Amino acid sequence: MTLRTRLALVFIAATLIPLGATVWVTTALLDRSLRLSPVSQLSDLSLSLEKTGREYYQQAREHLKADALAGKLAPIPAVDPAPDVAALGAVRQAADDFADSEDTERFVTLGEGGSQLLYMLKRPTGVQVWLRPLSVRMTDLSREYSGARRTVTSLEGMRRGFFVTWGLMAAAIWLVALALVWLVATRFSRPIVKLTEALRNLAAGDFRIRVLNDRTDEIGLATEAFNRTASQLEQSRDRLVNLTQLASWQVLARKTAHEVKNSLTPIRLTVEEMVARGHEPDRGFLEQAAGIVVDEIESLERRIRAFSEFSSEPPVCPEPLDLHMLVEERIAFLKSAHPEIRYAVEVAENAPDALADADLVKGILVNLLENAAEAAGDGGQILTRVRPVDGRVAIEVHDSGPGLSELARNSLFQPTISFKKRGMGLGLSIARKSALLSGGDILLIAGELGGAGFRVLLPGLSKVA
Repeated sequence: MTLRTRLALVFIAATLIPLGATVWVTTALLDRSLRLSPVSQLSDLSLSLEKTGREYYQQAREHLKADALAGKLAPIPAVDPAPDVAALGAVRQAADDFADSEDTERFVTLGEGGSQLLYMLKRPTGVQVWLRPLSVRMTDLSREYSGARRTVTSLEGMRRGFFVTWGLMAAAIWLVALALVWLVATRFSRPIVKLTEALRNLAAGDFRIRVLNDRTDEIGLATEAFNRTASQLEQSRDRLVNLTQLASWQVLARKTAHEVKNSLTPIRLTVEEMVARGHEPDRGFLEQAAGIVVDEIESLERRIRAFSEFSSEPPVCPEPLDLHMLVEERIAFLKSAHPEIRYAVEVAENAPDALADADLVKGILVNLLENAAEAAGDGGQILTRVRPVDGRVAIEVHDSGPGLSELARNSLFQPTISFKKRGMGLGLSIARKSALLSGGDILLIAGELGGAGFRVLLPGLSKVA
C-alpha cells in the first residue's frame, strides 16, 4: 500500500466519525425545529377535517335513506319539484344519469357548495328522488381539505428537499476535502516514490543515478543526502576500479620485469665472459656465446610481441570460412617444425562454414596446435575435429600429452600465467580474446587422446542448397 493511499485512509478514518456525528446532531436539531412549524398541525387538522366530513356525510346518507324508506320523508317529483328545490335541471340530470346506470340506488350532492344531499332509488314504477339540505357544504369542505393536503404535501416535500440538500452539501464538502487531501498526499509522496526508485537503481549498481531536488523540507534534505551518497559511491567505485586496474598493471609490470631480467642475465654473463676471454680468442666459445645472446634476444622479441598483441585491438572483418581447408593449411604449415607429431583431421559431413575473421581464426589455430605439439612431445598425436554444436561450428584440438593439472585448469585463460618452460602466459588469453571478438569462445573440454582438449566455438554460416 502506497503512502498516498495510507494518508487518504487516515483522513477517511479521522473524518467519517466526526462527520457522521455532526450530520446526526444537525439532522435531529433541524427535524425538531421543523416540527415546531405548523406543518404537522396543518396535516393533523386536515386529516381530522377529512375524517369528520366523511363521518358526517355517511351519517347524513344513512339518515336520509332510513327516512325515505320509512316514509318519513316524501319523495319529490322529478318534473315539478317543490319550490325549495334549488336546481331542477341538476335533479333531472342526476335522475337521468341514474336511470341509465345499473345502480339500484345513488347519493349525490347538489346545490351551492354541495349543501343538499340527493337520494335516488329505482322502483318498478320508476326513479324516486328524495332531497334533504346539509348543514355542511360538502363540496367546499372537500375543496378546502384538498387545498390543505396540497399545502402539507408541498411543505413536506420542501422538508425532504432540505434534508437531501443538506446531505448532498455535506457529502460534497467531504469529497472536496478528500480530493484536497489526495492532492496533498500525492505531492507529498511523489518525491518519496522517486527516491525509493532511485535507491532501487542504486542497489542494482547504477551509481550515476540522481534525483532532481527543489525542496527544502525534510524530504528535500533526504534527497540531497541520497544524491551526495550516490556521488560518493560513484567516486569510490571509480577509485576502486582505478586501483584494481593499477594493481593488474603492477602485476603485469612485475611479470614483464622478471621475464626481461631472465633474458638479460644470461646476456650480461655471456658478455662478461667474452670480455674476460678477450686475450684468448676461441672460435667455438664465440659461436656458443653468440648463439646464447641471439636466443635471448629472440626471447625478448617474443615477449615484447606477445605483450603488443595482447594490448592491441585488431579490426574484425567477418567472412565465410571453410574451416576444413583452414585447419589443413595450418597443420601443413606446422608439420615442418614438428615432423615427429602425427596429425589427424576429422570433419563432419554436416559441418557448416564459419562466419569469422580469417586472421583471428588462423592465430587461434596456430596457438592451440603449437601448444598441443609441445604438450604431446616426440611421437605424440594431435586430433583436430570440425563439427556443428548447438547451431554453431566447433573446432576441437586434442593432444596425447600429460594433460593439465587442477591449478592449470583454474587459471588457464588468465594473462601472465604460464605453465610452459618458455611461455609468457599470454597465448591462450590472446586466443580467447580473438574468439570472443569473432562472436565465439574457447572452452576446455575432456581430451580424447589422454591429454588436454580445447573447443573453439564460432558462428556458423548455413549452407544454401
